[in-house]
Amino acid sequence: MSLPLNPKPFLSGLTGKPVMVKLKWGMEYKGYLVSVDGYVNMQLANTEEYIDEVLSGHLGEVLIRCHNVLYIRGVEEEEGDWEMKEMSLWGNFFFFFS
Repeated sequence: MSLPLNPKPFLSGLTGKPVMVKLKWGMEYKGYLVSVDGYVNMQLANTEEYIDEVLSGHLGEVLIRCHNVLYIRGVEEEEGDWEMKEMSLWGNFFFFFS
């Protein structure tokens, strides 16, 4: 099991970086984290939507309400592709956002 982590400093560290956000309903959004407010609502830029791991479309600017988030994790860009970083906080954020 991973160690508990304070989500606000974690999210502040991801600001300006590429992230992947998974919603409770199964959709995933990949984009650059522009900002996070005190309620952990998130603004993403250059966002792509994935449904069942298939690219659904390019959305651009997106606001995601904290209530809908299952987890968020940092991703790295390599030659135009998104690659997952080993900093997923699935368990911690599942309980935080639920």
